Amino acid sequence: MAKTRFVLTMERVAEILEEDLEFLQKIVTNDDNLSYGNIVDIEDGSDNSNIALTSDGLEELQQMLIDARSSEEEWEIFLQDFIADPEIIARVKAKKLR
Repeated sequence: MAKTRFVLTMERVAEILEEDLEFLQKIVTNDDNLSYGNIVDIEDGSDNSNIALTSDGLEELQQMLIDARSSEEEWEIFLQDFIADPEIIARVKAKKLR
């Protein structure tokens, strides 16, 4: 297994994938959604922590989204199973219509 040399903040992942930040955060909040080691918690000594992805995590997340968008039915199932937040779902759907 290759050593991780850098990680990408979720803000950067959202920029790269051109996706809603909260949408992506909902997906990676459950560390079972990506392979072990692809999600990294960053502690900075405060009460807040940040989540980052390895480059493999970015690729895995990107492929997950491509697969989910393979059909309207798959996309709806994905949104309900992984997000289940009506506000975020509405935002994500509205963005893709533009």
